[in-house]
Amino acid sequence: MRKNIVIGNWKMKINHQSAQKLIDDMIAGMPSVDADIAVCPPYLYIPEVGQRLADSNIALGAQNVATHSEGAYTGEIAAVMLNDFNCKYAIVGHSERRANYADTDETVGLRFKQALDANIIPVLAIGELLEDREQGNTFDVVAKQLNAVLDFVGIESFKNAVIAYEPVWAIGTGLTASAEQAQEVHLYIRQLLAEKDAQIAENIQIIYGGSVKPQNAEALFAMSDIDGALVGGDSLSADSFLKIYSSFQK
Repeated sequence: MRKNIVIGNWKMKINHQSAQKLIDDMIAGMPSVDADIAVCPPYLYIPEVGQRLADSNIALGAQNVATHSEGAYTGEIAAVMLNDFNCKYAIVGHSERRANYADTDETVGLRFKQALDANIIPVLAIGELLEDREQGNTFDVVAKQLNAVLDFVGIESFKNAVIAYEPVWAIGTGLTASAEQAQEVHLYIRQLLAEKDAQIAENIQIIYGGSVKPQNAEALFAMSDIDGALVGGDSLSADSFLKIYSSFQK
């Protein structure tokens, strides 16, 4: 039985003071839910956020990870550095990294492997643009992004990974794929994995991202192949984020 998970991606939308308050409010309001929960603060705040989370059920993650383990890569943060602060997760391949910082299928694969090599669970983000969906190319785009990593690291590596389906047209726009649309793609992703290893496909957490809110979380989580959410804007409110997390109970 797969365990559900909600991951908060704070992006670059928070400062030191508000990060402290957000974590304290989350810890104080944590409901009793049998599911995983994690937050991914900006790199600068990882040490302090990690300290505040130390005695909680909330895991720590990073928003990205370097393509190399060490070297002359100014401005980068290696997975082995994240280990120093007990980061459990690292997002790789987020559409904002692909669009704004020239991440390619190849570099996403390198980031994925770096996370795994450091015993960090990569959260592989994949998803299509609006024009891809309108042209009926959603499955082709998702398959290309997923297969690029599968071909590089192999199916066995997905024993310790999470996949986040994030339709780019729904990220931060207020638009959300319907529960049925999201389920269709999640099932497709699971079937692609099953062609290589049915057990890994059955066990892997595949989560949805794209304007997830308390108002739509319950419907999304009711779908058989949606195992949780990668939450952006609503992860910056302890109340909203915990309401999304609590949707697993309903």
